[in-house]
Amino acid sequence: MEKYILAFDAGTTSSRAIVFNRQGEICAVAQKEFTQLFPQNGWVEHNPREIWSSQAAVAAEAITNLGINGSDIAGIGITNQRETTILWDRRTGEPVYNAIVWQDRRTSEYCDSLKNEGLLPYIKNKTGLIVDAYFSATKIKWILDNVPNARALAEHGDLAFGTVDTWLIWQLTKGKVHATDMSNASRTMLYNIHTLQWDEDLLKLFDIPASILPDVRESSEIYGHTTSTLFASNVPVSGIAGDQQAALFGQMCIERGMVKNTYGTGCFILMNTGDKPVASKNNLVSTIAWKIGGQISYALEGSIFVAGAIVQWLRDGLQIIRSSAEIEELATRVPDSGDVYFVPALTGLGAPYWDQYARGAIIGISRGTTAAHIARAAIEGIAYQTMDVINAMILDAGVGLKELRVDGGASKNNLLMQFQANVLGQTVVRPHTTETTALGAAYLAGLSTGFWGSIDEISKQWSIDHVFEPEKDLEMQIAKRKWAEAVHRAQNWNR
Repeated sequence: MEKYILAFDAGTTSSRAIVFNRQGEICAVAQKEFTQLFPQNGWVEHNPREIWSSQAAVAAEAITNLGINGSDIAGIGITNQRETTILWDRRTGEPVYNAIVWQDRRTSEYCDSLKNEGLLPYIKNKTGLIVDAYFSATKIKWILDNVPNARALAEHGDLAFGTVDTWLIWQLTKGKVHATDMSNASRTMLYNIHTLQWDEDLLKLFDIPASILPDVRESSEIYGHTTSTLFASNVPVSGIAGDQQAALFGQMCIERGMVKNTYGTGCFILMNTGDKPVASKNNLVSTIAWKIGGQISYALEGSIFVAGAIVQWLRDGLQIIRSSAEIEELATRVPDSGDVYFVPALTGLGAPYWDQYARGAIIGISRGTTAAHIARAAIEGIAYQTMDVINAMILDAGVGLKELRVDGGASKNNLLMQFQANVLGQTVVRPHTTETTALGAAYLAGLSTGFWGSIDEISKQWSIDHVFEPEKDLEMQIAKRKWAEAVHRAQNWNR
């Protein structure tokens, strides 16, 4: 009987399950959106129970559609929205509060106070991260300080913390395994990426008890076996990586200097920097990419908070399109943006600006501006933001960009990909499988169970769908200057 790998892709707006065969081909997919909660301005939450129920539902749907069961699955890989923070009661398994999502800004003022105390270099030297509300540490502290009984539970050793991967493993194993991998741990602002341990000094700084933390494992190993009712047989949970590190691995960016960009809700650009972290001088973060077979790889990362989400806003907020798929057709009705620039800083600006007070701006509107110009400017804004991050990355790493490997939903937009090549002046390569986040998790799960024999074997499966070569445009330098001015005008708006 042929075996398969099941990937859990626990995203920001939906849960997905994808079944892969030994050739790395997609055999079945199921997806279910879950509720986005916005209790206050700048707050973003999810119901942890709904994260699990939706993930369990799509896993069951995918394997049922393929006509297989748990005995046909060689391993489960998990990839997840990172930084999103869940705390739950170890005794009951019940969350003490909603999941606080990576996009949430409620701890911005506290982060400012840390910066004002001069702690930014201290924290960055240990974790590789910028002090920002984006990461998990300040979210954990907020729950401990603001949710009744949370700190008391923690002090009694009855509270557990996890990012979404940890929460899913807890559910799959019915509380037998409380673990994460290094790629997720490195996004908490509590993990020392040099010593590869939870950092006692940072735990003290944030007043977080070590007892709530999960065990940190490699990205490809058997963490435990399923004991939930989802599968009749005990399936090994055997691969974990945060979504962006999983995409880097799925894109087979396994050599130093290789770069990928995932165009999802946000944009996430990662460069493999090899077995040593690169300290960024240009507002990027250093992070752990993965650890496999005792070998660690690091990455430089630039996170753009709003990319595909701007298309959702054009659909739901501005209502100039009825579905996200319509954006390319609308934008191609005009030859250019009509000198309109769209800075999609709806939740602040991430790398390389890290301005949590920036807000979205559409600049250059005239009487002749149409919905098509705004749509095109929105698409171009995604590409310009990516350019800003890659320029910073090249300066930090001291290596030139040979090509940009792309994936994620918006990578299917040919207009965006061509403009990305133009604005970078570099080749953009889209692989056949753009589901590289789930594929990376599947590869990690398959390596530890022997489903695939080696990384070399896996790398032979990566193949090209389309190559976008840059077109010469004499106006591009002017456009880049105007983009920089538009960003400047959007900054510090909400202070």
